[in-house]
Amino acid sequence: MVELTENAMRVLERRYLRKDEKGNVIETPEEMFRRVAHNVALSEKIYGGDVEKTEEEFYEIMSNLYFIPNSPTLMNAGTSIQQLSACFVLPVEDSMDKIFETLKHTALIHQSGGGTGFSFSRIRPKGDIVRSTGGIASGPISFMKVFNSATDVIKQGGRRRGANMGILRVDHPDIMEFISCKEDTSELTNFNISVAVTDEFMERVKSNEDYELINPRTGEVAGKLNAAEVFNKIVENAWKTGEPGVIFIDEINRHNPTPHVGEIESTNPCGEQPLLPHESCNLGSINLSRFVEDGDINWDKLGYVVRTAVRFLDDVIDMNKYPIPEIEEMTKANRKIGLGVMGFADMLIKLSIPYNSEKALEMAERVMSFIQEEAKKASIELGLERGSFPNFKGSVYDGQYEAMRNATVTTIAPTGTISIIAGCSSGIEPLFAISFIRNVLDKDDKLHETNPYFEEIAREMGFYSEELMNKIAENNGSVQGLEEVPEEVQRIFVTALDISPEWHVRMQAAFQKYVDNATSKTINLPEHATVEDVKNAYLLAYELKCKGITVYRYGSRPEQVITTGEEKERDAIAPRPRPAVVRGVTRKIATGCGNLYVTMNEDEHGLFEVFARLGKAGGCADAQLEAVGRLVSLCLRSGVKPTEIVKQLKAIRCPNPLLARGGPVLSCPDAIAKALEDHIKGREVLQPARLDLFEGKEGKKDEEKVKYTEKAPVGVCPDCGSPLVYEEGCRICKQCGYSTCG
Repeated sequence: MVELTENAMRVLERRYLRKDEKGNVIETPEEMFRRVAHNVALSEKIYGGDVEKTEEEFYEIMSNLYFIPNSPTLMNAGTSIQQLSACFVLPVEDSMDKIFETLKHTALIHQSGGGTGFSFSRIRPKGDIVRSTGGIASGPISFMKVFNSATDVIKQGGRRRGANMGILRVDHPDIMEFISCKEDTSELTNFNISVAVTDEFMERVKSNEDYELINPRTGEVAGKLNAAEVFNKIVENAWKTGEPGVIFIDEINRHNPTPHVGEIESTNPCGEQPLLPHESCNLGSINLSRFVEDGDINWDKLGYVVRTAVRFLDDVIDMNKYPIPEIEEMTKANRKIGLGVMGFADMLIKLSIPYNSEKALEMAERVMSFIQEEAKKASIELGLERGSFPNFKGSVYDGQYEAMRNATVTTIAPTGTISIIAGCSSGIEPLFAISFIRNVLDKDDKLHETNPYFEEIAREMGFYSEELMNKIAENNGSVQGLEEVPEEVQRIFVTALDISPEWHVRMQAAFQKYVDNATSKTINLPEHATVEDVKNAYLLAYELKCKGITVYRYGSRPEQVITTGEEKERDAIAPRPRPAVVRGVTRKIATGCGNLYVTMNEDEHGLFEVFARLGKAGGCADAQLEAVGRLVSLCLRSGVKPTEIVKQLKAIRCPNPLLARGGPVLSCPDAIAKALEDHIKGREVLQPARLDLFEGKEGKKDEEKVKYTEKAPVGVCPDCGSPLVYEEGCRICKQCGYSTCG
């Protein structure tokens, strides 16, 4: 039997295990791993390999949670979709027909479960001439908005949302607009954005000199900007919102294995996979925590898993069903794979090594150099057995090796969901929190969640207690400065915000040194971090030869912006948690669609949540009413005045208005507004004499509050209601596996 945590089972049932037409799960985790192993191993037939033996090897490394492939492989292998890759880069040319051809290809990729990256640097700048029509160009950001809108309406097989990377070169004339294009957090919500900066630009930043802007249509100089001022604007916006990130495009192309094929212009959505236009890559991660035995790493077992995983990922290339022929052609010409790691923080804990230490950097280099070396050996062996990738001649390997099956073999990718399945820490990130309290929506549960390694050590050393777990949760999940926790334990159990930005960057650089592609890593900064701190992190990443950098300052990216009637933004407000007991009323209102039942509940602060249901409805109507109820409840819990909600819902019309005794009911939202309005008026004269009926036998109010104190929430998970955290360049739910990166 596969050993899985409760969270892992929740994620698998929600997103990965096969379901029947009614949505019932019809597959066990063992059957899922068997399905994937069998399907991918079928590739061995092409090369005369042993399918059954290979299937068992693939099943072994997955079912023991040593290795997990990227999500599309788990979801789609052995199904009618059969699209197994996570990462794609598509070209965006400077013509209307090519742009919309790319948009069509994007839709096909998102529909099949992949994420897409684009460089918009070839599009002529805003205000440039359009000779075919005599008009004026709208610029690259306008087309990014078109791609963003299309992504909104595409569902990735019902299980993964669309995710995009938008990149613009720093020498594009529209660069300043691009840097600021996500200051409004409601814009480009399906995009991560990064500026492609050059070595020349970075050198001019240091010398405070101007640099030239180039019109991509003509290749001519279109103006100049001061490099230091542009860099400072990038840094300032990253401090404010976490974006834009930066990719060091020259460093990326220095490691381009096939420069004779083309120049790399873009990456996938999280920045860890630089790819040529029309290229895709399939990824997978090794769970490092599983290889620590008796205080050391089992190198033999790790080597075996690396070699088996390389064969697995190479087989995926042949079993893949590609969205368009151009992608299949380019992918099979280079056969890039990306083997990475997860559970690194867990491994360090098992080895009693603090994350922010020289010893941890040495371990990072030791482990990744070993994986890189073993993966290269496996790729060479496959090249000798099956033939090198077709573009091998003229590549960086030509003359260096006798053969090479894959143009790249290693990548450190985001592992938000698959690390939950594996029951380990995410990627190469430190722990996010040691202990926190989680609220389960619509239940009265107050759940402690504690890092299992910390709990084990705390119990062994005799300092575990429920009081301590509460104290850690209230300390933003950190054990630093708590006198009950021994100093040596505090040193080992550091969390993301306990670690200085410099250590984050140095850790990313340590892994990057032995990774073919790039590394997904978030440089976490505390709320009080300055713009200068962000600037220093960006400069250090460049000096240490990282291929890119993403920062996130605690609290800098509000996901629940509340607006007044004047459209003025206010600070994001964390929703009030649901108490164990609420009191309320249900109002019946006749509408043109039937009787509507509106339930309005209150806590001690006033209106708290709203539910609405039609007496004889189902399907879309109920779904829409549930959505309205959830949004109204979120607004109420976040401090929006009920009167403002009434203003927004009142007078919305539908095709079936009803003339009722109290006046016309124009639609179900209008009816909800009327119910709220009546409730607000009536509540002013309510007498509290019988409130004990709602509060328990002794008439005492249940004062227990369920709160979530995990660090750096960046919004609420749309699937389960838990707070999102920012890791590996993505907003991730640690409970159900939802990720904004797909």
